[in-house]
Amino acid sequence: MLARIREQIDCVFDRDPAVRSRWEVVTLYPGFHAILLHWLAHWFWQKNFKWLGRATSQFSRFLTGIEIHPGATLGRRVFIDHGMGIVIGETAEVGDDCTLYQGVTLGGTSWNKGKRHPTLAQGVIVGAGAKVIGPIILGEGSKVGSNAVVVKPVPPGATVIGIPGRLLEDEKHQTLKSAPKFTAYGSSTDDKDPLAVTVMELVRQNELRDQQIEELLRRIETLTKTDSTASGEQP
Repeated sequence: MLARIREQIDCVFDRDPAVRSRWEVVTLYPGFHAILLHWLAHWFWQKNFKWLGRATSQFSRFLTGIEIHPGATLGRRVFIDHGMGIVIGETAEVGDDCTLYQGVTLGGTSWNKGKRHPTLAQGVIVGAGAKVIGPIILGEGSKVGSNAVVVKPVPPGATVIGIPGRLLEDEKHQTLKSAPKFTAYGSSTDDKDPLAVTVMELVRQNELRDQQIEELLRRIETLTKTDSTASGEQP
């Protein structure tokens, strides 16, 4: 257990340049507190002490502003940065080395029992305010941009932005090996939103059509003048 706590502290140093000491993490980081309390709540839940599990998670919510259902599964070295307003549902699964920012929701879409919350594979980054809804899978190393709404599976190494979530054009076929190891808030070095690319292409085509129409009108006008001149020269 001490090794896992030490590992949890160390992962903060890898992903938060603002941290100064381990003592700061232990005493002042709500994400760290929420994960430790979730370990206890999840243990109660697995031992069928459901009320104690929920009570512990509610105490954690009061203390940290982060709501993690005791039934949710969190992997190792999960980093919750800032954390206020995060909600993680009962059947959600968060893999090793994932990063969640403030306002993230891992929610469900069904009132039925069973799997109804998302699964995050290893190394997934979910930006601030993003909503990942339903029993979908986010592939290893994928990223969700801030405020995105994701309702469909995301392939490994891809980046999703927008409402509804859209894969960035240049990253649709990106391999996991070429994906960056960590980017804060799930941001991308390439801002080529597929919707923006489509709109820009439509604008370009419209400008091309305008040029073609202008050229046709110019030629018609030239031909009309030529015909008028030729008609005036006839005896």
